[in-house]
Amino acid sequence: MSETKVISGADGVANAAKLCRPKVLPMYPITPSTLIPERLSEFVFNGELKSEMIHVESEHSAASALYGAYAVGVRSFTATASQGLALMHEILPIISASRFPAVLAVANRALSGPLNIWNDHSDAVSERDQGWIQLYCESNQEAFDTTIMAYKIAESEKVLLPVMVCMDGFYLTHAYEPITMEDQTKVDEFLPEYKPLHFLDTFNPKTFGAFAQPNTYMEFKEELEKAMQNALREIIKVNSEFNKKFGRSYGNGLVEGFMLEDADYALVAMGSVCGTIREVVSDLRAKGKKVGLIKLKALRPLPAEDLKILCKDLKSLGVIDRHASIGFGGALTNDIKSALAEEKVHVESFVAGLGGRDVDKKKIVAAFFALENEKEGYWLK
Repeated sequence: MSETKVISGADGVANAAKLCRPKVLPMYPITPSTLIPERLSEFVFNGELKSEMIHVESEHSAASALYGAYAVGVRSFTATASQGLALMHEILPIISASRFPAVLAVANRALSGPLNIWNDHSDAVSERDQGWIQLYCESNQEAFDTTIMAYKIAESEKVLLPVMVCMDGFYLTHAYEPITMEDQTKVDEFLPEYKPLHFLDTFNPKTFGAFAQPNTYMEFKEELEKAMQNALREIIKVNSEFNKKFGRSYGNGLVEGFMLEDADYALVAMGSVCGTIREVVSDLRAKGKKVGLIKLKALRPLPAEDLKILCKDLKSLGVIDRHASIGFGGALTNDIKSALAEEKVHVESFVAGLGGRDVDKKKIVAAFFALENEKEGYWLK
């Protein structure tokens, strides 16, 4: 039977990971993801989870051990944040190129410098080109559910790509909310035992991490692109299957529109700030303003066609960018502008929330005001 508990988001993700029955847990703690390995260690050492926890010396080692676990064909899990994810950078494209369906929880936190432990999306967004699916969560329940869905998406034969489950550091990891904890039996029915297609086997030798000459390297990357495009359909499918099994879904799994039916202006955003935007949209709607929200759950693969459909009747779209691509605005804005280059909607950038700066209702109202009055986008400070 499912059970609702008021727990932190980090605790919820740890519980979700436990339900997925990982066999190896290579972990190195870093704020604000530390609560995840702490909770998993309790599960392992009190006998609730039969898994090998590896206490590695760095996040680089954690990613390397994650690679090793999948190389021998076992489901694995780890978590990190900020500089920890940056330290994993060397290994991330090696995992994806090997087509290992790993799952990594990222407690989104600003990258140094200056040193900052608070939330923005600069860590994960900086890794968006490394062949990992990236799914961003608005709430703790969504982070719990997405962790379970991530394995099913990653392990699909049509995908076989690793997944980052991104949740805002502190805003979600340390916030206590009611989370419906699903029954192990139901999760086992939804997510069967992992049966790898490719792994190291002395009876069926294979090569992983081979040297690629110029005449083969591009073909590897082309296959990754094909798999990422397949993931668009697979994410939608898994989101639908999850809804049928557990009664919860998140838009179509890629994007979700809110009050867009007759909207002239909308904001697109990722993560927990979407909750604040929903409230502002509702408040402005009550005052007769035709505004809406596009919640982007999948940054990679970017659901360009879905965005075109949602934006087809908008006059202007504002992008709340919690990562600055120094030298050319916001990274998310640049992706959105590229996806909508042939559409009539005007796109403006609003860089906000860097280093944990609050993105409150006043700033959201200011963004809508700028869109309505055709003012240029700016840093919402």
